Amino acid sequence: MPRSYVHEARRGVGPKRARIVPIIERLAAEYPEATIALRFRNDLELLVSVMLSAQTTDVNVNRVTERLFEKYKQPGDYLAVPLEELERDIYATGFYRQKARALRGTMAMLLEEFDGRVPRRLEDLVRLPGVARKTANVVAAELGSPQGIVVDTHVRRLSQRLGLTRNEDPVKIERDLMKIVQREDWGRFPHLLIWHGRRVCLARLPRCESCVINDLCPSSRV
Repeated sequence: MPRSYVHEARRGVGPKRARIVPIIERLAAEYPEATIALRFRNDLELLVSVMLSAQTTDVNVNRVTERLFEKYKQPGDYLAVPLEELERDIYATGFYRQKARALRGTMAMLLEEFDGRVPRRLEDLVRLPGVARKTANVVAAELGSPQGIVVDTHVRRLSQRLGLTRNEDPVKIERDLMKIVQREDWGRFPHLLIWHGRRVCLARLPRCESCVINDLCPSSRV
């Protein structure tokens, strides 16, 4: 079980429903450029990038996909090479055997059931091999139709510190956030927390003195 930050939310700063809008507004003003770090040019490249990003960094994925996407342009391209060749091409992302099998399974399903196109609906995306809810949420949001809220390690940590949830399970955290975050913000809200989590609200030593929402945070140390 990942470390919990629920216990850090001790101060009284008001109900979460009253705080969520100013939290989003301030973070949006602080990080107007907040967006996904993965580089892609189309729906298929987005899906592949997100699938490869499990257990590695976005920087590493971008380094691999720079060459990968010159070689694999259509779903059929991933099926036209031997499995071992695809494994070599994505080796640097880690867990390359599982990822290669998932990619081939996904490409086969795209061709068989979706006319080679990446589906937009969450219930279709999660049926693809290797695509869990988090991946599906990322893809749906980046395609302009968010149907949930992405919960990664940063979103989990900041949501707990901000007192927006007392849950540990990502699915339950997502459910808590969906109740208070306006639907039109479902796509950008995770990006704002991720950018803030990487720059200010660090896991081990949060820089509360530099935080634009420290007065709205029950975990603030200033």
